[in-house]
Amino acid sequence: MIRSMTGYGKSETTLKNGKLTIEIRTLNGKTADISLKRDLLPKDRELEVRSRIASRLVRGTIDVFLTWEAGAQESEGHVNLETLRSYLRQAGAVASEFGISPDSPVLLGAVLQLPDIVDTKKPAAVSEDEWDSVSAALDACLDMVDSYRIREGEALYKDVTSRVSTILSLYDEVEKHEHERTETVRTRILNAAQETGVKLDKDRFEQEMIYYLEKYDINEEKVRLRQHCKYFMDTIDSEPNPGKKLGFIIQEMGREINTTGSKANHSAIQKLVVQMKDELEKIREQSMNIL
Repeated sequence: MIRSMTGYGKSETTLKNGKLTIEIRTLNGKTADISLKRDLLPKDRELEVRSRIASRLVRGTIDVFLTWEAGAQESEGHVNLETLRSYLRQAGAVASEFGISPDSPVLLGAVLQLPDIVDTKKPAAVSEDEWDSVSAALDACLDMVDSYRIREGEALYKDVTSRVSTILSLYDEVEKHEHERTETVRTRILNAAQETGVKLDKDRFEQEMIYYLEKYDINEEKVRLRQHCKYFMDTIDSEPNPGKKLGFIIQEMGREINTTGSKANHSAIQKLVVQMKDELEKIREQSMNIL
């Protein structure tokens, strides 16, 4: 079953000084473009983490968020009294100028919200003895992302395969108009001859008909398009990560549909070609998100 490149996962692990939350969000991309917040990881573990993520998720735009929530003791801060006094002196002078009491509790509350008044401990990197817990949380998060991608992939599979079937059905409709198209060409030549007063030689007329029928023949396009559609289905059913290959197959499908349109010379066939192009464009858009 194919996977989408869109995914999301979240896991948590409780460590001795607080809780670490790992979130991974993925979108489509040509390669594994990993954005990782490194300051909470041991320096010697970054390459390992990147390698594990790339190995599991293969490719896509991958954002990894590490969030630290300190425990009660770790989150306690202390007031910088000297900074507070300086702010209060300056705020008091401004308050007096505007007739506000310097002893107002509102003034104190406002000053306490200013930067650098309260120092809180910044989270340190995960220690080496906690790495096993963090590693397990990372695996759990990657498992969630993978499950999400599988669910999204099921929806993508149903959509693109149904559209391939629609294209084949539309081409079946094209075949129904081929005899009519031949007669239209024959009638057009005869009418042109009558209007210009040209007497057609029977053999020459048949030669002209053969020329036009060969020029507008779409049998090769029909065969190749059906082969490409079959190749598309075989690839999406058999390969674990077929996204890039499907892109190449879609290009070839488009080539045959476009050539059919250029040879159509028939309004009903042109309408069917436009419908096929619309279906193929939707397949192309969806396939860009297939892993």
